[in-house]
Amino acid sequence: MADEEKITTEGGGGDPSGSGFEDISWEDAAADLEKQKEMLKAAAQEKKEEEEKPVKYEAPAGVAVSKEEPKNIDLILDIPLSVTVELGRTKMLINDLLQLGQGSVIELTKLIGEPLEVLVNDKLVAKGEVVVVNEKFGIRLTDIVSPVERIESLK
Repeated sequence: MADEEKITTEGGGGDPSGSGFEDISWEDAAADLEKQKEMLKAAAQEKKEEEEKPVKYEAPAGVAVSKEEPKNIDLILDIPLSVTVELGRTKMLINDLLQLGQGSVIELTKLIGEPLEVLVNDKLVAKGEVVVVNEKFGIRLTDIVSPVERIESLK
């Protein structure tokens, strides 16, 4: 090989004179650079695949969760939320409110058979119907508001 096709580097690995320099061809340097690029690409691909793996999470009994849960879901499991079931609404004057007594009837906006609304922190998340369980009222969920609709309601 001609002298202009070689790179002189310090290292002493292949230099028989012991001067601490060895000659490397441009082709070898380019091949070495390509190997390093491939190794970096492979490492980046492995890291990406590792990040995309779903995290396994065991939810408490009776809690339904999706198959892919965020890694830090445990941080929010103990946050209290206000859950409200709304039968209906009405507007009243203070005078009418003061006139209410035992046996008074308040007319609400919802009709019989219409689904009740389940609100979490005053945001609609589901609709359902009244049921009686062990002599207590409950609600059977009949419709869950989609995540897209929930996000739209936040705007």
